[in-house]
Amino acid sequence: MRPTTYGSFCKGIVTSIGPTTNKFNLCNKLSDARVSSLVTRNSLELTKLGSDKCANFPKIIREYATSAPGQFKTYKPVSPGRRWLRRPINDHLFKGRPVKKLTIPLRKSGGRNVHGHITVRHRGGGHKRRIRLVDFKRWDPGPQEVLRIEYDPNRSGHIALLRHKETRKLSYILAPHGLEVGSIVESFRTAPKVNADKKLQATTTTSSAEEIYDPAISRMARIVKGNCLPLRMIPVGTLIHCVGLKPNGAGILCRAAGTSAQVVQTGEKGYAQIRLKSGEVRLIHVECCASIGTVSNPDHQHRMLGKAGRSRWLGRRPTVRGVAMNAVDHPHGGGRGKSKSNRHPVSPWGVLAKGGKTRRQPNKWVVKQRARR
Repeated sequence: MRPTTYGSFCKGIVTSIGPTTNKFNLCNKLSDARVSSLVTRNSLELTKLGSDKCANFPKIIREYATSAPGQFKTYKPVSPGRRWLRRPINDHLFKGRPVKKLTIPLRKSGGRNVHGHITVRHRGGGHKRRIRLVDFKRWDPGPQEVLRIEYDPNRSGHIALLRHKETRKLSYILAPHGLEVGSIVESFRTAPKVNADKKLQATTTTSSAEEIYDPAISRMARIVKGNCLPLRMIPVGTLIHCVGLKPNGAGILCRAAGTSAQVVQTGEKGYAQIRLKSGEVRLIHVECCASIGTVSNPDHQHRMLGKAGRSRWLGRRPTVRGVAMNAVDHPHGGGRGKSKSNRHPVSPWGVLAKGGKTRRQPNKWVVKQRARR
């Protein structure tokens, strides 16, 4: 058996990040500063690299591909399931298991209710999972260090493990795109108000948490990826995610991979205007929380599973088209050939499936509705 040469090994790596990428012109794109940073992150010695950038190219190409958007890993078609498999390059993710005390087991129902009847179709099976307890409220003030970026099987984006600098408390947050290990993130949310009978010595000095929320310091809060702030402290035009709907509530909106919202209008009191990913502009109270940046793993929507078995691993059962059914099973069923009787696409229960309105009454918080087809 012929041994693998340097050229064939390097060719395989380049093929995995893109078919039109060339080894040498990709090396020329890397500046000396970029090569130095990549070598440092890979624990290599810069003296071994020398003047030739291609000396340690296989060791640094993965870092370049991870930081460049729109890069995917492909495989040789050694089997039908691998021919169309395409996955985003996420080599920066932690390879080990999550923190067990921050997880709970996921009990699956297979889409069935208490009577055993299927109420949600196309669910069942899948790999065993544990729910990661993600902190969507971010009440703890003070600096927190990012220990690692992890994969979460229960969501499309990635999560980041934080450790508080003072209390050493561990917690998970939704990782924004571009967040690196070792970064420092903070939360500038004010603690919820306590009752009058529970107020402690008012004449004493203010606590460290109150000092952080001083208005003079609040205006100096940095707009950094991963920081959590109320909407009144975020400048207009900033991209945000994990947006709350209640002043003391958790972040609810924009939590899927690659999603974000934009601050259109804000102020010290009242309501801020937020433009969502769909184009809808809605009012949200200025005391609601939001995190800076966009959600990680933006290439999630462009991946290809490659085979039906990989979909079963995710807990998805097969889906049968309505036109392939009989007339008694689906409104699109029956007839000769591929025909749905010149009818608009509907669900098995006759509800419009594409473009139909789902709101029974208009939402008073919506300033501008999303564009419809």
